[in-house]
Amino acid sequence: MRIRLLPLLLALAPLASAAASEQTTIRSDVLLIERVQASAALQLPTRGMSMSQVEARFGTPAQKMEPRGGQKPQWPVIHRWNYPQFTVYFERDRVINAVANKATPEEIGPKPVR
Repeated sequence: MRIRLLPLLLALAPLASAAASEQTTIRSDVLLIERVQASAALQLPTRGMSMSQVEARFGTPAQKMEPRGGQKPQWPVIHRWNYPQFTVYFERDRVINAVANKATPEEIGPKPVR
């Protein structure tokens, strides 16, 4: 078996330039870790709570989105409520999920409420 070094070196060249900016990469990783820890500490509605329970505990949402689904009996109606720090998803009138909103546009996840 014969290994050609030139293609291997060309493939590794971008990694060398990334190593030069290692400080930025490390800083970004720390910020992501801090964001995950902050999200874990965030109080979110729990699965199974009713819409009235969520509104009583967390207040009126900043925005209630138009419901989606329900075209067929096997497709339940999904509601989405946006709060400044999180978004809640309901199947009919019960919470199925709640997620923290993005802190910045570059972060992956739901967009922040405006």
